[in-house]
Amino acid sequence: MAALTDTDLGASLNETGLANARRVVVKIGSALLVDRETGALRRDWLQSLADDVADLRAQGADVVLVSSGSIALGRGVLGLGQGVLSLEQAQAAAATGQIGLAAAYADALGRHGLKVGQVLVTLEDSGDRRRYLNSRATLETLLGFGVVPIVNENDTVATDEIRYGDNDRLAAQIAVTVGADRLVLLSDVDGLYTANPSLDALAVRLDRVVQITPEIEAMAGDAGSGLSKGGMKTKVMAAKTATAGGCAMAITQGAPLNPLRRLQEGAPATWFLAKGDPQTARKKWIASMKPKGRLVLDAGAVRAMGQGKSLLPAGVARVEGRFGRGEPVELTGPAEEVLAQGLTRYTSDEARRIAGHRSDEIEEILGYPGRAALVHRDDLAVLTSAE
Repeated sequence: MAALTDTDLGASLNETGLANARRVVVKIGSALLVDRETGALRRDWLQSLADDVADLRAQGADVVLVSSGSIALGRGVLGLGQGVLSLEQAQAAAATGQIGLAAAYADALGRHGLKVGQVLVTLEDSGDRRRYLNSRATLETLLGFGVVPIVNENDTVATDEIRYGDNDRLAAQIAVTVGADRLVLLSDVDGLYTANPSLDALAVRLDRVVQITPEIEAMAGDAGSGLSKGGMKTKVMAAKTATAGGCAMAITQGAPLNPLRRLQEGAPATWFLAKGDPQTARKKWIASMKPKGRLVLDAGAVRAMGQGKSLLPAGVARVEGRFGRGEPVELTGPAEEVLAQGLTRYTSDEARRIAGHRSDEIEEILGYPGRAALVHRDDLAVLTSAE
């Protein structure tokens, strides 16, 4: 079994916890935010979460919240009760509930002087490279401005074909998208157990999971069998996504006030250890892609890339192949030796038009504003020395 108990943590302590986190994604379920009986927002709990977020920000960490709750709130607004909703009713409830949910977050976090931004996504946004880059750029920009993004599935337009279906996996995808090093799933259970604790008195919570083996997956049960222990299967699936992207993930109880502070103070939880760090994982992912085209760089651009800088259009001598925005391209030196691979922020046609030009000329050439970098350094995997 690839797990550790509290008596055998070793070096893994440096890979879990929130004290040294750089960027934290927190998943919040509807049941934590909305009282199931009354349909009212649990404002005291939300304010305690906002207090925790402010504490993390004060420690120097960025925070992204992946939040359910819009449909649950919208039910009350529209008087839909607790029955099963049709797709159209669920979308209408989401549309009305999103307004109140966003306002509640803005109010709670605003008491700490924090700004919020709402980001609505669907599964298509991560499956399509162009949309993925748009989402990533938006989230990065919001975080750069010190904003706390509130992310939710766009239930007002999503159909079954383009839904994540659960916010555990959505949160894991967002964690990978923003390069988070910690993901916290606030749940109705305090971690992953060796068996269903309500049925087996010998069930033991796993404090650390080093590797997600078939045995670990079996402990999560089958989501359709009644053995999933509060949706544990989707949580383990989320852990696989997050840890592969260099992000450690925790499952802990969310219902008590100040759940993140409690986690920092040692509340029961299961931590899934990350495989490397987010930046390294992302670079490996980019390097493994099959390139769709090639950018031939001049000597100055090669030197700049070797210093960890982004590739600007001015440093591109020639563009080869056909590729879309967000697709992988090779970057070569003047002698066409392959030095790196990256995700381009322009199509091949656009890249040809702006190649060799300064970034401040892009709008005049293309007729619309563009990004300064043709390949941003965060989307660049250097394969060999570019000195």
